[in-house]
Amino acid sequence: MRVFRGFNHPDLAAACAVTIGNFDGVHRGHQAMLALLTNEARHRGVPSCVLSFEPHPRDFFARRAGQPQAAPARIATLRDKLAELERCGVDQTVILRFDERFAAQSPQAFIDDVLVKGLGARYVLVGDDFRFGARRAGDYALLDAAGEAAGFDVARMLSYEVHGLRVSSSAVREALAGGDMALAASLLGRPYSISGHVVHGRKLGRELGAREIGGFRTLNLRFHHPKPAAMGIFVVRTHGLPGGPLDGVASLGVRPTVEDAGRVLLEVHCLEWPQRLGAEGGYGKLVRVELLHKLRDELRFDSLAALTDAIAKDVADARAWLAAHASERRQTTRDRI
Repeated sequence: MRVFRGFNHPDLAAACAVTIGNFDGVHRGHQAMLALLTNEARHRGVPSCVLSFEPHPRDFFARRAGQPQAAPARIATLRDKLAELERCGVDQTVILRFDERFAAQSPQAFIDDVLVKGLGARYVLVGDDFRFGARRAGDYALLDAAGEAAGFDVARMLSYEVHGLRVSSSAVREALAGGDMALAASLLGRPYSISGHVVHGRKLGRELGAREIGGFRTLNLRFHHPKPAAMGIFVVRTHGLPGGPLDGVASLGVRPTVEDAGRVLLEVHCLEWPQRLGAEGGYGKLVRVELLHKLRDELRFDSLAALTDAIAKDVADARAWLAAHASERRQTTRDRI
């Protein structure tokens, strides 16, 4: 999949079949829409295209109103969103910057400048609640009429349901906020995961005269958004390191006991550290961490000793959960094969 920032690229296709949205999480509703999009693109002999935005429009409007806390929690990083779009067979993704100028664009200007001139749209697929343009003045009827005049087809996809529940990014956020990882996985069609390169942390253990805190070596991944949809302590499985998938326990949050600087970090402790990596071998590697089960919320402890004791209990609880669900996870693996 090719990724473009804006339209001014010579390699951007001159025509395409496009769908528009934030696609946070790329859940099962998104996946159904993308399957329809790629099929329509093949029939028309043009590439499939996703048009998405950074920052999220609701992030932009919340900041403009001086209420950043009103922005929605973010399910996926941009890296993970793009990876899932590629997995769904999308040919190209165009990321537009959502700023003051874009927010003020009229619905007709969006159609003319973005869909027709920018993308060369031949087919436009939208969701049943799609609105566009300044003050969300544009709707499906206006888009459909414009398509007839400009020569592109317009289609609308109705809501997608799983067990009677409408699948949406909001529903995924609610499941993650409530620690219901099974429901989140059902809505996403896969375990919720976060990927990224392993980065250096504060190396707090060195301040204590040791390389590790109580033997709990961690892999640190940045979550580049101040408000993740999931926070807390989780049973996890890490992919991308030698030795196959590795079970572990992880903290996703701001580390209030040792830092609380506002930056979000995913700290993963693998229960069985791959010896071939050595003490520093994880740095720079691209890994994907599945969050399988929530153990507890993130807490502030009075001392590093209390934190170490809590981590030890988390490790024991993670081992117990993994043992109790071992047969279930083996069956899931066989089903995927």
